[in-house]
Amino acid sequence: MAEAAELEAPTKADEGAAAPVAAPAGANTDQPQPSAEPAAEAAAGEGNVAPIIVKKIVGGHGGAHGGAWKIALADMMTAMMAFFLLMWLLGSSEADKRKSVADFFRASTSHSIVEMGRNSGSGGILGGQSIIDPEAMPNPPRQTAMMERVTPRSEGGPTENDPSDKTGSGDQDQEGKRKAAQEQQEQDNFDKLERELKQKLAQSKRFENVKDQVQFTREKDGLRIDIIDKADFSMFGLGTSKLLPKSEALVAEVAAAVSKLDNKLAVRGHTDSVPFGPGDDRSNWSLSAERAESTRASLEKRNIPASRFAKIEGVADTMPFNSKDPADPRNRRISVTVLHKD
Repeated sequence: MAEAAELEAPTKADEGAAAPVAAPAGANTDQPQPSAEPAAEAAAGEGNVAPIIVKKIVGGHGGAHGGAWKIALADMMTAMMAFFLLMWLLGSSEADKRKSVADFFRASTSHSIVEMGRNSGSGGILGGQSIIDPEAMPNPPRQTAMMERVTPRSEGGPTENDPSDKTGSGDQDQEGKRKAAQEQQEQDNFDKLERELKQKLAQSKRFENVKDQVQFTREKDGLRIDIIDKADFSMFGLGTSKLLPKSEALVAEVAAAVSKLDNKLAVRGHTDSVPFGPGDDRSNWSLSAERAESTRASLEKRNIPASRFAKIEGVADTMPFNSKDPADPRNRRISVTVLHKD
C-alpha cells in the first residue's frame, strides 16, 4: 500500500504531467507496468493541434464585371446609330418615295413581294419557302434580293409594287421632248442666220474687204456674232464711241439677220490695252461701255425692239481676242449674242 500511495502522489518534477494510473488492489506489483508517458503525450498532443483553415475561392466577375459590358454597350450604340440613320433617311426623303418603301412591305398590295402566311417558313416549323426563291414568288420574279436599295436621292417613278405613274413621268417625258425640239429648232435658226449673213456679206462688194471681220461662235449662252477691228478697219473713231459709216452698214446687216428671230440679245464692248493719256478722266472701261451702248442704239434704229436687249456691258481689255498681244487691233470689237430661250 505504501508503494501504491507513493505512485499516486505526483512529484514536483512531474507537475503538469498526467498522474500515473494506480495499480489495483491485489495486483502483482513485481510485474512491469505499462508506462503512462505515451498516453500523457497523446493527450497533450490532442489539445495543441492547430486548426485546419479551408479557404474556398468562389469564381465571380473580375474588376468592373469583366469586359462583357463593353460588347453590350457597343451593340446598343450600333443599334441606336442604325435607328438614327433610319429616321434621318425617312425624314430627308420625299413623301412619294416613303410611300414606295411602305408599299414594298405592304402585304395587301397586288404586287407585294412578301405574302404573309405562306413564305419565309410561316407555314410551320421550318416549313414554307424562302421569299427569294423564284418558285415561291407570288408574282413573276423581278428581283432576287431581299429588298431593293431605296435612297433619299433615288429617282421617282413607277416601282415594283406600284407600276402606275404617280410622279408625272409621262408629263416629264413630254416636257423633255418639247425642250429637245425647242433646242433643235434654235440650232437650226442659228445655222440659218449664220448662213444667210455670211452669204449676204460675201455677195456685197461693199463688204468685200471686211466680210472676214464678222465671225460666229457657238457658246453656252447662244450664238455670238463678233465684229472685229483690224489694222486698216475700225468700227469707231480713235478713242470715241461714234460708229464709222462702213461699220454702220455692218451693224445694219446684223440687225436685218437677227430681226427674223425673237431671241433676246446681249451687246458687249471690248477694247485693246492701250491706255488713255495722262490727265484724261476716261478709261477703257467707260469707252467699252459707251461703244456697246452706241451699237445697241444703232440696232434699235433698225427695227430691233428695246425689249429684246437683255444685257449691255463693257469689259475693257479683260477678254482679249489675242491674249498674247494685248495691243492687237483685233482686241477692239463688238459682240452681239443671240441668247438661248429659257
